[in-house]
Amino acid sequence: MAMLSNQELIRRVPLFSMLSPGQVDSLAANVVKQRIKRGSNVVEQGKNSNSLFLILAGRAHVVMADNKAREVIVATLKAGDCIGEMSLIDNEAHSATVTADTQMDVLVLGRDDFMRCVNENVAIAASVMRGLVQRLRNADQKIVSLALMGVYGRVANVLLDAAVTDENGERWIREKISRLDLAKMVGASREMVSRVMKDFEEQGFVQTRKDGGLRVLERRSQPR
Repeated sequence: MAMLSNQELIRRVPLFSMLSPGQVDSLAANVVKQRIKRGSNVVEQGKNSNSLFLILAGRAHVVMADNKAREVIVATLKAGDCIGEMSLIDNEAHSATVTADTQMDVLVLGRDDFMRCVNENVAIAASVMRGLVQRLRNADQKIVSLALMGVYGRVANVLLDAAVTDENGERWIREKISRLDLAKMVGASREMVSRVMKDFEEQGFVQTRKDGGLRVLERRSQPR
């Protein structure tokens, strides 16, 4: 990342793909490159960072907690995704904590510069709206899943969503997902998720690799 100019980095971010060269140059003077260590919080629930974070590399979890410190992972973010735009738009505190799941490289843009970009460029405003709508749709799907599906079905959905199909048509989850994180994603205990994963392996739905990755196969029985 260090060898690329701010202009080059900005052009890699889908949100800013429609900017003119002059707008890119103007924005490049106001963004700051930042490296975030694994396990560090990018933003914190209940606080206001007054910044937009554009992920260049790495992965993060979006975590919400209640007043009893119980946590649920509501989303996973990756390169090209944005963090903090909701708080910038409504000037409210962040509704969730975003924690770096791996080391992350980000571009940081302040509130004033972000709002100027949105106001000056219809394409950026539309892109922000599409991103917010997609998050709302994902939230709706998660609500339905939690309300209507059993733990087996919820775990199966998370695994299928996380899997990437390779050139041979096989579905893989390359990066290890801990049982605790999986439990937070589906709203169940770690013990229950461990039991579900054991059943899935016995059913032939998943195969665990030595490095912790998973191969996800066609279901041989319907998750409960």
